[in-house]
Amino acid sequence: MVVSSENTFLDNVTQDELLQIFTDAETWSEVNADWPNEPIERFIPGADSGTLDFFAETVFARELEELTEAELIEILEANLSAGLLRRYDAEAPLAERTQADLVDLTLERVVEQRVVRSWKMTESLLNQDEIYEIAAGIAQSEVQWRSWLTPAFLITPQSSTPELAGIRTAFFGTLWVIFITILVALPIGVGAAIYLEEYAIMVSNPTLKRINSIIQTNINNLAGVPSIIYGILGLAIFVRALEPITSGTLFGAADPTTANGRTIVSASLTLALLILPLIIINAQEAIRAVPNSLRQAGMGLGATRWQTIWSHVLPNAIPGILTGNILAMSRAIGETAPLVVIGASTFITVDPTGPFAKFTVLPIQIYQWTARPQDEFRNIAAAAIIVLLILLLTLNASAVLMRNRFSRRLS
Repeated sequence: MVVSSENTFLDNVTQDELLQIFTDAETWSEVNADWPNEPIERFIPGADSGTLDFFAETVFARELEELTEAELIEILEANLSAGLLRRYDAEAPLAERTQADLVDLTLERVVEQRVVRSWKMTESLLNQDEIYEIAAGIAQSEVQWRSWLTPAFLITPQSSTPELAGIRTAFFGTLWVIFITILVALPIGVGAAIYLEEYAIMVSNPTLKRINSIIQTNINNLAGVPSIIYGILGLAIFVRALEPITSGTLFGAADPTTANGRTIVSASLTLALLILPLIIINAQEAIRAVPNSLRQAGMGLGATRWQTIWSHVLPNAIPGILTGNILAMSRAIGETAPLVVIGASTFITVDPTGPFAKFTVLPIQIYQWTARPQDEFRNIAAAAIIVLLILLLTLNASAVLMRNRFSRRLS
């Protein structure tokens, strides 16, 4: 706390008065009746000056990380603007946030930590003397050796400060979107493949044959359509035309903070349309590879066509169907363009709580970070890419294990 030499009344401050000066009091007279009724002008310098740490240690006799949620909220309310507080309360009320989240928010918005410069791993290992020499020329600087890909990176929400940013919200959003996408696309795709391979070939009506031929041709063509087209289609149909359904309003489950139908459901349905041709084509190939002798044997024993398909054709086609599902899921998990069009959030700190919540996904998060000019954001974007690859490989490995399990059971 710095006192101007022109100040004639502030010559002795108690601990309680110091607390009021830096938190709730708006005028000097509110702190001490003998002081003038003038507004208190607060200025919190950056982290390098140590002012905030000194304040926390002097007033609360503890480090910043040791403060309670209530004490951290007092600091935030005293130093953040009303508009910023309203924005944070809309995302998640301060009273409902964890102590760790409040500490991160205080460091980000009050202390305002700043990274002056960063180096890559090879430079950090080979040029340590040069790095320390540069740091010595920067006042109040501190060299920190850190890895961007850490456990904290996985469980921390997004932040405008790179060293505090994480991918938790985007990770959960990705899982939600992929789960609903597969839940919608897989049964529809397999059902369409069964119809085209098992029933459409039996149609004798010339008009129906022509329609089936057009359907098959369009499916093959849709597999090569650019993903941005599906994004425009999803914006027109799911976000706008079906907004009462995709926003959850029809079911009384709408999120008041979500605009229109820009929800997980809209994103999942859009990606389901995107991967549907891939699932259908691969499922057709898998069904077509089942020997006709199995069909003939089943129907020769008196089974209906559907009983034959359910008991003989599908069990033998499942490995191939799951292979197609793996390829489709791999494409869906890395798509960015359709989600940008339908309105995925580029900055969000609240985890999705259901299918009608606003969301972001890892590709959107990576895209947003790589667009930033700071090197630190590109570093955490690289860490997020590694997490995305690990997630993709994990999901694919799980699907391969399921496929192999079915194959062994059938053999």
